[in-house]
Amino acid sequence: MIGELYEEALRGAAPVEIEHADGRRRPLPVQDWLALRPGDAGLLDRCAGATLDVGSGPGRLAAALAARGLPVLGIDVAPRAVALTIAAGAPALRRDVFGRVPGAGRWRTVLLADGNIGIGGDPAVLLRRVLGLLGPGGRVLAEVDPPGAGTRTEPLRLRSGRAVGEWFPWAHVSADGAGALAAACGAAVTERWEEAGRWFVALRP
Repeated sequence: MIGELYEEALRGAAPVEIEHADGRRRPLPVQDWLALRPGDAGLLDRCAGATLDVGSGPGRLAAALAARGLPVLGIDVAPRAVALTIAAGAPALRRDVFGRVPGAGRWRTVLLADGNIGIGGDPAVLLRRVLGLLGPGGRVLAEVDPPGAGTRTEPLRLRSGRAVGEWFPWAHVSADGAGALAAACGAAVTERWEEAGRWFVALRP
């Protein structure tokens, strides 16, 4: 979800929708990213040590971790998202997770919240990358789709009025499909939980 329309949504300039290849549309859930919401508590409680929030958006999770005194860094490709995270009280950098990331090989926790395991459209490539960012004893905490939802990649684009963004690939991983994905990446699911209708997994190398 990259580009001018994502920036517009973060500014609240106009309502932005996610469009699927079959024509279905749904609102880009920006409001869910602006403040803590049900299901966040268990995710935050499981963060330990230095935490990297990948695709941190406006920074609600990074800011909450900073308020708890945990060392945390948010990374996002959108300048507005980075600015909002910093304004919320957490450090953040404009970075692509597949590019140069500070602290590579030393993070204790890597967060992939809000379905960000879908970044790039290939969850195996992404998971291998974030596993490589971990230090000894570290783990990845990822939000996934409910059991039975299946694992798939689909093209999406953003739309606002007559403005339409470019198609980009986005992946979906189900809670019961995360084990096979982890095994293919030399990792294992060590915990799976549901809170407030949201599903999460913890993975370790």
